[in-house]
Amino acid sequence: MIRPALRVRGLNFSYRQEPVLKNVSFDVQEGEYVSIIGPNGAGKSTLIKCIDRILAGWGGEISLFGESIASMSQRRLAGMVGYVPQAGGRSILFTVEEFVLMGRYPQMGPFTFVRREDRAFVEEIFRQTRLSPLAERPMNSLSGGERQLVFIAAALAQGAKILLLDEPTAFLDYGHQVGCLDLLSKMNREQGVTLLSVTHDINQAVGESDRILAFRGGELFFQGTPSALLSGKVAEKLYGTRFSVYTSQDSDRPVLLPIGGAL
Repeated sequence: MIRPALRVRGLNFSYRQEPVLKNVSFDVQEGEYVSIIGPNGAGKSTLIKCIDRILAGWGGEISLFGESIASMSQRRLAGMVGYVPQAGGRSILFTVEEFVLMGRYPQMGPFTFVRREDRAFVEEIFRQTRLSPLAERPMNSLSGGERQLVFIAAALAQGAKILLLDEPTAFLDYGHQVGCLDLLSKMNREQGVTLLSVTHDINQAVGESDRILAFRGGELFFQGTPSALLSGKVAEKLYGTRFSVYTSQDSDRPVLLPIGGAL
């Protein structure tokens, strides 16, 4: 029997007694690229923060490769899961190289200095992410797109098999959006990294993902392939507005455009 990379069963979470996630259950297979969509306040970001134990006090069961995260040490969890937050203006007083090297801590013993193999691992990540020219730059001097690539590189430096991404292309210009998505797609295809990515861009989800999870009101409203999302008018029911579906002349990818109007 094949164990999923991630299994969530009966997940519940509340903020100050207000339910945010309600009895959520799903599996993610190893090597899948899964996008999470839904209206504002649907519980998308809360979900991945529960999976990474950034938030505590949830009920239900979350397991990674058959092992409950409730019994994992923080070091073991960090060695399996990398979390990439939204790009933003957080002040980080490290160089790019120092920041990414800190991602190696789950693979190092206590009181261990950075080893030659850790530097070699990070150098390979820099090559893959094309960040080598920025290695000595202070994090605070980078653009939003550059910083986001550094956050992804730091998550990869953990040796994580699963990346949890909270709107990884939010606030980025189109060029940096494409660069970020290309990198994630490459990690997924060539290295088998499992991706679970929150996005407000439904077209990004349809174009990039193997499967989509749609949330509404804290509940799992839909899970299935991008084609199933399109065929059943799920998007209209999810967002409460009408959509038209187009196919670009330059690509066979469908594009959804909201057209408004009562359902």
